[in-house]
Amino acid sequence: MRYENPYYFAEEAAALDLISDNRIALGISRGSPEPALRGWEAFGYTGSTDPRGADIARATFDQLLEAISGRPVAPADPAQFGPGQKLPIEPHSPGLVERLWWGAGSRDTAVWAAQKGVNLMSSTLLTEATGQSFGDLQAEQIDLYRQAWKEAEHAQTPRVSVSRSVFPVVSEQDKQFYQLRQGQGADQVGVIDGHRSTFGRTYVGEPDELIRELQNDAAVMSADSLMLTIPSQLGVDFNARLLQSFAEHVAPALGWEPNTKGPTTGYAV
Repeated sequence: MRYENPYYFAEEAAALDLISDNRIALGISRGSPEPALRGWEAFGYTGSTDPRGADIARATFDQLLEAISGRPVAPADPAQFGPGQKLPIEPHSPGLVERLWWGAGSRDTAVWAAQKGVNLMSSTLLTEATGQSFGDLQAEQIDLYRQAWKEAEHAQTPRVSVSRSVFPVVSEQDKQFYQLRQGQGADQVGVIDGHRSTFGRTYVGEPDELIRELQNDAAVMSADSLMLTIPSQLGVDFNARLLQSFAEHVAPALGWEPNTKGPTTGYAV
């Protein structure tokens, strides 16, 4: 959101939502750390006092939420509409806010996302390190989000997703491809954006082993959706087989069923 014009973004999001028959799941965030120094300023977005541009991202997101609500946001030409009139963005897609997800990298931003009334998308990194395992730290983030959602008294049921790198070993070829990832089987702590951060582990193993490990991951079991991160450099065919292996050999034991009953819903808070 540091790089986005909120009203143009709102029009694009609404158009896509209408074209897709309200089936989008639009993930939004401040944006990841980058090599450019205050790169958003090169695009004309100035005024940030945060070296990461988080303050610009939040202000832009507030404007986006106002625009997609359908409220008038731009002064109208008085020659056409009379004095003091305003115009909303077009097109307008009712309920779009329910299909927005904020990528929260900390407990505080998860609470903020709940207050704004958008879904929570938590990935394999948190800009916090407390000594807890990544799964436990993320589960705490989810609990705080749901509590804040309940306190805000939003009408809709929130959605919560977490991301994991999971590689089921079901063939000899899998063993060859995944053996280099075996050493990533533990959480890591490092510094990113000046914060001590916790990086989630990579899960590699045979299905029974993965099932046990994921069932012991508190955040995976708390979230209503699990997103798999996949290695894009290995191509479409490889990743389609990876996803199929997960769906056939691991996901059912975690409570997943093929979606034949319509849109997925979150857990009541």
